[in-house]
Amino acid sequence: VPTPGKTMNAVLVGRMVSGLPFGGTFLVLTLVSEGALLIVAAQAGFIDGPRVLSNMAIDSWMPHRFSALSERLTTQNGILLMGLAALAALLYTRGLVDRLIVMYSINVFLTFSLSMFAMLRYWARGGRGRPAAGAAPGRAWDAAHQRVWKRRVALFGAGLALCSTVLVITVYEKFAEGGWVTMVVTMLLIALCLVIKRHYRADESRIRDLFEQLGDLPRTHAPESAATPLDPKLPTAVVLVGSYGGVGIHTMLNIVRAFPSYFHNFVFIVIGVVDSSGFKGEHGLVDLKQTTDETVNRYVVLARGLGFPAAGRSSVGTDVVAEAEAVCLQVAKEFPRSTFFAGKLIFQKDSWWRRLLHNETAFAIQKRLQWQGKTMMTMPVRVWEDG
Repeated sequence: VPTPGKTMNAVLVGRMVSGLPFGGTFLVLTLVSEGALLIVAAQAGFIDGPRVLSNMAIDSWMPHRFSALSERLTTQNGILLMGLAALAALLYTRGLVDRLIVMYSINVFLTFSLSMFAMLRYWARGGRGRPAAGAAPGRAWDAAHQRVWKRRVALFGAGLALCSTVLVITVYEKFAEGGWVTMVVTMLLIALCLVIKRHYRADESRIRDLFEQLGDLPRTHAPESAATPLDPKLPTAVVLVGSYGGVGIHTMLNIVRAFPSYFHNFVFIVIGVVDSSGFKGEHGLVDLKQTTDETVNRYVVLARGLGFPAAGRSSVGTDVVAEAEAVCLQVAKEFPRSTFFAGKLIFQKDSWWRRLLHNETAFAIQKRLQWQGKTMMTMPVRVWEDG
């Protein structure tokens, strides 16, 4: 029976300990523990909110500038965003707990349902990883995997059925009591993410055209015997590049054109960033490291094919700015006359939303290196558009 001024847990625990020694003390400790748990849960939103923004930015669902957790931009703006959203929810509901619980429950069970669906899809498709270290694929491994597969499908199937049922019932029963606001806000956020993703895909297509404009390039598989040793005493151009393609190659060629016959060495730095598209399973880190090494090797071979002594450095991390700074400082110790470079996309048709969406990683790294007394320049890479 509802009791005015008391939560359901307070009524339940109060009746359980009624008449017992120290029952009142146990009730107070229980309620204080619940309050502390809610405070921790609320703080988790402010702490993990920026991390979620960072992960989504790496996967191009949010502006790329949010991908650098080491910069105040991501953490500070993420906390401000969470705080403003919480304030808006409080103002709309006027602090009424029944409405807040409805808004909370819908998105919580939506998140649970999506997580259960993703895990169910993963295992329904086989969920096959690699054998453990030292174990070879065989009948024993296949039989063990089959047993695990059945348990996982049953587990996540039951979880999806339960969470989706609670979600549907909550939306149906509480739609007019604040549920519709939650649905509208959630759908608008999803639509925004889809628009951002579409924009990045369109620009990726334009960037791929840069590679086609280059024409024939030197072979990407030169023998190691053709490598010329680098002289640390000579001027060295350290180029921060991403995937092998038009942006990185144009950046290198622009350096050669802007500083003819000045740089005698080229060092390429590639930072592998953990994202959901390339990080699959427990061996994803090994695969990412291998891909990163292959990318930097292709740039090294390209530079050698153009007649420049070249070397490469690669690393893998979750924060490209912090990881790039650490690698750059190591290279600066090895090559004292280093100048650092990074490419910056310049679009033919600029706009405020394009400036917001496109990466500021080069400027973030530049600021850090300049604070350390190192010279870094951003080289413009022009991107032409139809129309």
